[in-house]
Amino acid sequence: MATIKQVLIVDDDDTLRRSLAEQLELHEGFAVHQAADGKQALSLVKEHHFEVILMDVGLPDTDGRDLCRLMRRQGVKTPIIMLTAADSDADTILGLDSGANDYIPKPFRLGVLLARLRAQLRQFELSDDATFPIGPYSFRPSAKMLVVPETDRRIHLTEKETAILKYLYRMGDRPIAREVLLDEVWGYNAGVTTHTLETHIYRLRQKIEPDPTSAKILVTEPGGYRLVR
Repeated sequence: MATIKQVLIVDDDDTLRRSLAEQLELHEGFAVHQAADGKQALSLVKEHHFEVILMDVGLPDTDGRDLCRLMRRQGVKTPIIMLTAADSDADTILGLDSGANDYIPKPFRLGVLLARLRAQLRQFELSDDATFPIGPYSFRPSAKMLVVPETDRRIHLTEKETAILKYLYRMGDRPIAREVLLDEVWGYNAGVTTHTLETHIYRLRQKIEPDPTSAKILVTEPGGYRLVR
């Protein structure tokens, strides 16, 4: 099962917001959070990690572009797609200059919105800013690092440890067989055995588990491993 992505929709049009949330959950399997104004959006962003944010420009308590700027100043790296009833070049430039990744005029076709949303997600996952929540950590694959946000404690990972976590994260809650994980991380190298993988798993647990003898994050399943997030 693929990882369920968290999405935030910020729009004061209740009908549009709920309809869009329903479509995203139905077609993409996203977990959707909703906010009707800027204050609610900021509160949710502080409480949750979102893979993408859809934000209306015309919010009742703020301009969406100002909210976008504020989120960027507060360290939000997530792709932000602005939705707007104005579609002039000047509006598009203002939206992108505020820190938005894309700018889509209303009314829009759902298929177009989904395609552009997926494109932003793919691009972000390859960027240096991509982070993923794993247990108490923020996982930064490009930096080969896990960070504890509350204390800024950093755990440095090897290339193989990073690759193991990336693949298990991408597979969501699905247990992954040792042979599959071995092939994904090491490729079809005849000189590498499951013992090599088990050694790396052991060392990884020493780094990330509060009690490595009783794993709660990187757990053993019948025939393989699973990441609990």
